[in-house]
Amino acid sequence: MAYILISVVIVLFAVHFYRKAKRHSVKPFPEDWHKLLMDNVLFYRNLSKDRQLIFQQKMMQFLSEVYIDGVQLELEELDKILIAASAVIPVFGFKEWHYTNLSGILLYPDYFNEDMQFSSKDNARNIGGIVGNGRFEKQMILSKKALYHGFKNTTDKSNTGIHEFVHLIDKLDDRTDGVPERLLEHQYAIPWLNLIHKEMEAINDNHSDIRKYGGTNQAEFFAVASEYFFERPDLLKSKHPELYEMLVKCFNQNLSSSASINKIM
Repeated sequence: MAYILISVVIVLFAVHFYRKAKRHSVKPFPEDWHKLLMDNVLFYRNLSKDRQLIFQQKMMQFLSEVYIDGVQLELEELDKILIAASAVIPVFGFKEWHYTNLSGILLYPDYFNEDMQFSSKDNARNIGGIVGNGRFEKQMILSKKALYHGFKNTTDKSNTGIHEFVHLIDKLDDRTDGVPERLLEHQYAIPWLNLIHKEMEAINDNHSDIRKYGGTNQAEFFAVASEYFFERPDLLKSKHPELYEMLVKCFNQNLSSSASINKIM
C-alpha cells in the first residue's frame, strides 16, 4: 500500500533530522533490563558478571547514538534491548565502537516486501531486515517478528539482527562486499577471499550446513557466516575450523566452550 511507503519515507527523514539536531546523553542502564537480557540473550547470559556490566555500558552507548522508532507499533523495552544487543554482540571484542554509518532504525511489526510493505498478504513478504542505501542511507529497517525469532531460536544458526549489523560493519569502508577492512588486517584479506569462495562453492553444491542464502554473494556469506559464529560457535568450529578461526580474528572474540568465556583476543 502506497500510504505505508510514504509514511516510511516521512519517518526516515524525521529520524535523520532528529539525529542531526540533537545529541543524546548516555542514560543509566535500567536495572530491570538485566533479567530481560538473561531471559532472552544467550550471548549475554554466557558472560561473566564483569563482562555483563561492559555489555550493558555498550548497549546504553549505542542507544544514545541511534534513534529507534516503531512503524504501526508501540516500542517496548524488549524491542530496544534486542536491537541494542544485536548491535553490541558483533563488536563486543573491541574496546570502543561507534556505528558511524547508522543514525536511525525503524521497527516493523512483521516481515516486509521489496516495496517495504508489511500489511498486505503478499507471499513476497519475506524480508526480515535491510540496511538502507540512497535516500535511506544510514537507516536500517528490521522486522520485529524476525528480530525476536533470532533470539528465541538459539539452534538454527540464524539471527536477523546480528546479520544486519554485520552488513553495517562490512559497509564501513563504503563497500558492502564481504571484506570488512575495518576488522581484517591487510594480510588476511586474500586468504579470507579464498576461503569465502571455497565455502560459497560448497554451499551452492549442497555440500555445506551453512545457510543457503550465504551462497548468494560475498556480502551475504559474511553476514550468514557471522550469524553462525555467534549463534553456534562450537558447531562452526567443529564443522568449519578454518572459517571459525578467521572469524575469531575478524571479531576479536573466541566464543568456543574450550576458550575462556567469550575471550577477547
